[in-house]
Amino acid sequence: MAVRNIVKIDEEKCNGCGLCVTACAEGAIKIINGKAKLVSDSYCDGLGACLGHCPQDAITVEPREAEPFDEEATKAYLAGQNREPAPAVCPGLATHLFDDVKEAGATPNANPESAATPSQLRHWPVQLKLVARTAPYFDGADLLLVADCVPVAMADFHPRFLKGRAVAMGCPKLDDVQFYVEKLSDILRGNTIRSLTVLHMEVPCCSGLTRVAQEAVAVSGKDMPFEDVTVSIRGEVVRSETIRVEMKARA
Repeated sequence: MAVRNIVKIDEEKCNGCGLCVTACAEGAIKIINGKAKLVSDSYCDGLGACLGHCPQDAITVEPREAEPFDEEATKAYLAGQNREPAPAVCPGLATHLFDDVKEAGATPNANPESAATPSQLRHWPVQLKLVARTAPYFDGADLLLVADCVPVAMADFHPRFLKGRAVAMGCPKLDDVQFYVEKLSDILRGNTIRSLTVLHMEVPCCSGLTRVAQEAVAVSGKDMPFEDVTVSIRGEVVRSETIRVEMKARA
């Protein structure tokens, strides 16, 4: 067997979401016992179309000895798969871009007292755990890193902060902070992020999101001051400051 590029899946990182399954046109990946697995080397063309769809960064392409890609066998395999149930995929993790975001008050002849305020959300998913590191909505984006509780407390969150921004949400108290640092630093390093704004509650545990941003910016190698905004439990902005981060030397 010759050495060629082929997909490698880290089962420790894989959460079984199935996005790689739908992204693979050759059907080379299946969810088996809750984990993504390569069905056969001969079905994998090694181009890595599945990489950008994995929210866990569990897929890479590596050069190794493998059977050559067999296009005819892949076609026959896919024909057989059409007669089988589709793999279970969580639709909530599929990437969506919304091009129809409307301005508040843009609906003609709307009753101001009854018209709903339009959403300013531009993409899905939004949780930092779930967004892909190189998702298309991060390209050239102004990024908003926001604590989960902020949109609940702040009545004008959409028009005031979400409008025009890509968003990633999380809770520094309930989630893995080191994972947040690594994920955010990868997003900053792998995309052309124009600006970063961090929005968190005034409660002490929520300020951990500021430390996540500081650490992520430092290890990303990007010289990126960010705006840090503190929100009261009644939804009012109580403080806003620009934080400059000292870069860390990368090994």
